[in-house]
Amino acid sequence: MSPDLRVNIAGVEFENPIMTASGCCGYGEELATVFPLAKLGALVTKSITLNPRLGHPPPRTAETASGMLNAIGLANVGVDRFITEKIPFLEKQKTKIIVNVAGARLAEYVEVCRRLADVERVDMVEVNISCPNVDEGGMEFGSDPTLTEKSIAAVKSVFPRPVIAKLSPNVTSITEIAMAAQQGGADAFSVINSLVGTTIDVDTWQPRLTNNKGGLTGPAIKPVALAMVNAVYEKCRLPIIGIGGIACASDAVEFFLCGATAIQIGTSLFVEPDLPVKMIRGLKEYLKKKKQGSIRDLIGKVRKY
Repeated sequence: MSPDLRVNIAGVEFENPIMTASGCCGYGEELATVFPLAKLGALVTKSITLNPRLGHPPPRTAETASGMLNAIGLANVGVDRFITEKIPFLEKQKTKIIVNVAGARLAEYVEVCRRLADVERVDMVEVNISCPNVDEGGMEFGSDPTLTEKSIAAVKSVFPRPVIAKLSPNVTSITEIAMAAQQGGADAFSVINSLVGTTIDVDTWQPRLTNNKGGLTGPAIKPVALAMVNAVYEKCRLPIIGIGGIACASDAVEFFLCGATAIQIGTSLFVEPDLPVKMIRGLKEYLKKKKQGSIRDLIGKVRKY
């Protein structure tokens, strides 16, 4: 019998625990040319805001040791065009759809989610209260427990399906923020968003990003992400979607053992676009090797000293 990769998050059943990370495959059309999106547990869209955004001028990405920095600036088509132009494609995909939502003010988050509430194809929203490369909003809502609770509660009041709080590592205590999101009514967490970083061109003496700083992603942040996933798992009761430097099946297993129910693949998609398909195969092989019948048997089972 083939190992069971199904997981359940807030009442939503996923065929497997492999998702894309927001901002790493646009709205899914390009990735669908590499493999059928039905292979994914879920597609997570790039951040959607109330109005269209051009984002920061280039250069807005820079490679670093074991990772990359990005300061895209939440470039997207805006919620109205997303609904009219992107949803028709997503409606044809046999996978769960999670829409990442962002804004400069709380009212913008609420209005985007209000409009998405009428789109049944949107299975969940992921509330981006942790973006490190915009001037307004983003981390402001995810670094203050009071604002976090208020933001999640406001979104929950207008969106009837599950709400995921995407948490920032750039805080004093991620568990305090997680508890506030849980108090506000969050149904799940995404842990973690990118770390703040910068990189300098030693010839020009200027940052290599026009935003001067950006979000660090890729294998460099995996140890931080694992520690934070485990910290949230031990303090909170909600399911966790682990994110941060996942590049192979064994990386994903580490996240499951630390308490994640599912994982998102981000930066590695730029290197290996078909990684989700390979990872599903790798997870099945791992479970067979360990004589485990289900991926759920791994969740939170790290054996600490």
